[in-house]
Amino acid sequence: MFDTMTTTKIIGGLCSTFLVFLLGAWLAEEIYHSGGHYGEQAYVIEVEDADGDEVEVVEEVPFSVVYASASATDGEALWRGCRSCHALEPGQHGTGPALYGVVNRPVQFYDDFNYSGALAEATDVWSPEALNAFLENPRGYAPGTAMSYNGMRDVEDRANLIAYLATIGG
Repeated sequence: MFDTMTTTKIIGGLCSTFLVFLLGAWLAEEIYHSGGHYGEQAYVIEVEDADGDEVEVVEEVPFSVVYASASATDGEALWRGCRSCHALEPGQHGTGPALYGVVNRPVQFYDDFNYSGALAEATDVWSPEALNAFLENPRGYAPGTAMSYNGMRDVEDRANLIAYLATIGG
């Protein structure tokens, strides 16, 4: 089928193609870094007020203040992200436990749901502050929790959702 000369030509063609690609990559790298790899910066973009002396301090508002002005109506729209795993009817569980009356109730409230031990170690009662910390970063607040949610970053959204949950069965 193939004789020795044909096989040698095919291997030689592949090797020379590879060599051309290597040389092309080396040449492109030399052109891109024409002044050397660790030379001075070619130009500096001046930015106004970039001295670094003035650091803007962001004052964090306590959650109780944010929660006091929370909107349960806005929280109802945020509930859509939770209902794939939770239900609002008492005793009706999904992947997660029912959230009927969850605000200010004990963590392991339902006997017929298998809670992870990490939640009981984190807190005893789902106060608004505990729910806020849990919703911000579930795995950080209760390491080992079975909840796979990545967290809600905006404090106003968390406060609105907790305000909505407080109106359900509370």
